[in-house]
Amino acid sequence: MLGISRRRRRALRALAGVAALAVIGTLGTTSAQAAVPPPPSGWTQVFADDFTGAANTGLNTSSWLYDIGTGYPGGAAGWGTGEIETMTNSTANVYQGGSGHLVIKPIRDGAGRWTSGRVETQRTDFAAPAGGKLRLEASLQQPNVSGAAAAGYWPAFWSLGAAARGTGASGWPGIGEIDIMEDINGLSSEFATLHCGVSPGGPCNETTGLGSGQRACGGCQTGFHTYAMELDRSVSPEQIRWYLDGNNFFTVTANQVDATTWNNATHHGFFMILNVAIGGGFPAAFGGGPTAATQSGVPMVVDYVSAATSGGGTTPPPAGGGKSITNGNGLCLDNNAASTANGNRIQIWDCNGSIAQQWTFVQAGTTLHVQGKCLDITGGGTANGTKVQLYDCNNTGAQVWIPQSNGSYYNPASNRCLDNPAGSTTRGTQVQIWDCNGSGAQRWTLHA
Repeated sequence: MLGISRRRRRALRALAGVAALAVIGTLGTTSAQAAVPPPPSGWTQVFADDFTGAANTGLNTSSWLYDIGTGYPGGAAGWGTGEIETMTNSTANVYQGGSGHLVIKPIRDGAGRWTSGRVETQRTDFAAPAGGKLRLEASLQQPNVSGAAAAGYWPAFWSLGAAARGTGASGWPGIGEIDIMEDINGLSSEFATLHCGVSPGGPCNETTGLGSGQRACGGCQTGFHTYAMELDRSVSPEQIRWYLDGNNFFTVTANQVDATTWNNATHHGFFMILNVAIGGGFPAAFGGGPTAATQSGVPMVVDYVSAATSGGGTTPPPAGGGKSITNGNGLCLDNNAASTANGNRIQIWDCNGSIAQQWTFVQAGTTLHVQGKCLDITGGGTANGTKVQLYDCNNTGAQVWIPQSNGSYYNPASNRCLDNPAGSTTRGTQVQIWDCNGSGAQRWTLHA
């Protein structure tokens, strides 16, 4: 979904081959599920939401965050694509339908201004473990609109590398973007793409990316269909495979690019995104829009979203065998008295090489473990000064810590950083979360 010119280039390339579209179906229209289906045999579900909230209610914000406005803070305008809508958290645009569905509805007001919805998982640690696999999946119905009434519609289910969070996606496309489902202008199509490398050009042909081109998707606007992506690190070369209703219709392999480009784009956590954009470079390349004839209020309806992993290092490492982490003041991040009790204080202390100071980043470098448990924000709090503790690993946003280039550890769920209060040099000071400020109190060094 990032980048304007790539959409135009991709679309022009696809238009040239429209007569030879590979038809993914007319696959049988799938009905909405009563619940999230179990993952395939051999997989472990690590996230799922089937949107069972009451009618006209918002999302569970412990699992989802709303993107607001016309771009990420500090990022490109128009979400980097030239789209024209303003994203909101209003239940006019994003709501649970009361029958197990998420509804994302673009709306035009009397002055011709569009609003819509864009939501992201709080978690950014959906990753294929080394030697294993990651599967992201959604069942959804594309907006049921076509012809002139569909001009400018751009629904999508996609993912961005964890490093996009809190940085305005400034590292795009090197941080990786995997587009699982996109359609434009009510064409009842499917586009699947990996974005990587540098822009423009580079090994991934940006801003176009490595994509499937337009694939016809019969019935995808009139019923629910299942869209999935598998990032497979258990094979050589590694692969990303895209599926529609269980049929693998497109694959990218690691040997299509250099190893550094592939690793930077895929060997880390991702977060999932659902949105309906209006306008932008991609719809423009297929005839443009929106226009006065574009119909307001046609939603994308999502039945469920899930993530699963298989194989590899999915089990947290045993206690010990980690590395020390020092604060800008030279003291070490420490689990008080080496206790493994839930709620135990995480503090700063003299560096001593003990088991209480042996930290390990796992889940693709976004979760910190010590003594077999996780670095956790007490009560999942988000306020400045909320203390940080030891707790059972539970895959919540309170346990996600993303290393930043300035040495800070960023927690997306709270939009704050791991902090040593007032840069304390007093042994036993419990660490906390605080607004990210780049100070020495928030500068941490993981030692070899």
